[in-house]
Amino acid sequence: MITWLIALPALVAALGGVHLLTRRRGRAAVRWLIGVNAVLLAGALVLLVAALDGPARAAATPGAAASTGLGPAALIGASIAVAGASIGAALAVAYTGAAAIAALSERPELFGRAMVIVGLAEGIAVYGLVVAILLIGKA
Repeated sequence: MITWLIALPALVAALGGVHLLTRRRGRAAVRWLIGVNAVLLAGALVLLVAALDGPARAAATPGAAASTGLGPAALIGASIAVAGASIGAALAVAYTGAAAIAALSERPELFGRAMVIVGLAEGIAVYGLVVAILLIGKA
């Protein structure tokens, strides 16, 4: 939570800067932003490879404790499971919530059915969390 409180103003400032940059510079700014994103993606991939390769190097050294090397991979898989499930749940709730509001505006007696459908869409995030807990248990 503290991380978000610290990062949120920086994110808002960065997005404001991007907005001003694209308004003033146009296509050149978009090309520059794509280049910056490509560099950040390459850096993230390097960190990912280093995180996945770390246990293999540690196990290759003599005298190191035997490890399966599943720790970092399980944690990365857990984060992907939570992120993907949360994004999927957000999209599902957006569409089903909009449809539920539209249906309720015409027939208010459909409230119970509409909330069940929206609740099922929220279940997607719960499934991602369960998968993440199972993967963290293997780490």
